[in-house]
Amino acid sequence: MNIVSVRESPKYVDRAIQYFQSVWKSILPEIYQNCISNCIGAKKPLPQWYLLMNNDSIIGCAGLITNDFISRMDLYPWVCAVFIEENYRGNNYASLLLEKAKKDTIKAGFSSLYLATDHIGYYEKFGYSYIGKGYHPWDEESRIYELVVS
Repeated sequence: MNIVSVRESPKYVDRAIQYFQSVWKSILPEIYQNCISNCIGAKKPLPQWYLLMNNDSIIGCAGLITNDFISRMDLYPWVCAVFIEENYRGNNYASLLLEKAKKDTIKAGFSSLYLATDHIGYYEKFGYSYIGKGYHPWDEESRIYELVVS
């Protein structure tokens, strides 16, 4: 398994856009196209977009962003869009993406990393702690978790 940072390997930008759009169909395709394309050459350390590769096949993805469409804009950065292909689940591969996001969070000088999810009991295995609820513009709420990284 190998993690590709799209920012560090821009040749993956088109594949990354297509992959994120295919696994997160509820998000307007223009959003991932715009976000991922504009991470290339960005002056700030965020956003980051990651692909989890098995040889030349993409089997998962995640992002590290400033806001995950959530009301808690006072909190950042956020790990987002964590996804592992169903055939590869149960092998702890998400931990590879989460660890990469954690390392990049530390490298960027942040002391905490956040995520919004409806999963209960999953992210706690990786050291995340529930800190409250946040609200999305599409009239949904999510649980917010924090990982202290420093």
